[in-house]
Amino acid sequence: MAFLDNSGDIILDAVLTDAGRARLAKGDGSFKIVKYAFADDEIDYSKYDLNHASGSAYYDINILTTPVIEALTNNTSTMKNRLLSIPKTNLLYLPKLELNVSPSTVGTSMNGETETANAYIISVDGTTDKIFTGDSSAISDYYTQNGIFLSNTDSSVQTDGRAIQVDQGLDTTAISKEFTLDPTLRETQYIVEIDNRLGYITDSSRSPQAYSFLDDDNIASYSFSTSDGDLVTSLSSTTASPIAGPRGTRLAFRVAPSIELNSSTYLFSLLGESSTSLTFDGVANAYRRIDSNIRITGATTGYRLNIPIIFLKDVV
Repeated sequence: MAFLDNSGDIILDAVLTDAGRARLAKGDGSFKIVKYAFADDEIDYSKYDLNHASGSAYYDINILTTPVIEALTNNTSTMKNRLLSIPKTNLLYLPKLELNVSPSTVGTSMNGETETANAYIISVDGTTDKIFTGDSSAISDYYTQNGIFLSNTDSSVQTDGRAIQVDQGLDTTAISKEFTLDPTLRETQYIVEIDNRLGYITDSSRSPQAYSFLDDDNIASYSFSTSDGDLVTSLSSTTASPIAGPRGTRLAFRVAPSIELNSSTYLFSLLGESSTSLTFDGVANAYRRIDSNIRITGATTGYRLNIPIIFLKDVV
């Protein structure tokens, strides 16, 4: 990794992604450039100086001379802030994605315990499930605990409709939520990325979903649209949502643990903690722990949202 020299001529540094390089290496004609993207990860727009002593020609000089990192092939390390083109020139607000952490269902909010605050908890096996449901004389009431998702091994306690919910729209009170969101700003498709070694995506009924692509870093990308049942639904003005203005759509899903986490402790030793004491509902217990993230991207606007998740396994 290095910085590009932007002190003189304009340099266009273009590289293939890992997927593009893999298809090129096949030599079977499957390689074809059909998409490209731009981003402004390194740019700090606060450097625009309207009071520059040398006049208007130098207002943006600090931005233009900002060091820019050369193009990278690793999709997990670059292009966090992609640019987009919108034909309308009179927009005052752009839509965003927000976690819906205050609906009527307890499970949709993040966990609030000190050691696991602002994250979703994924129990990876039946033994750990029993700790949260009180079946092992530990936590007495699972249903009062925010942000905890049990493994898929015990369906009897998975009928509560819990889901991670992401709402999209204009989060402003300047425009009434009764107005319809402009179709050019409405998300109809979402890309969900998760470490495939750790878990996979299901709908709110716990039905596993198939990923669209698995990259060389074991990051699985799922693509969900308004045609995928209750995964992507429309938001009305009467729906409980953190979006204050015109609403677009809602993405609702669950995370289930991988077979590796369910049946083994290897990845906990490799990627996480082999034993850590955590307290839930006033009860302390030893867990194996892995911290990770889910990345949500709106296909229309490119807006991204990272959601922290914690995989826990009881230390037996």
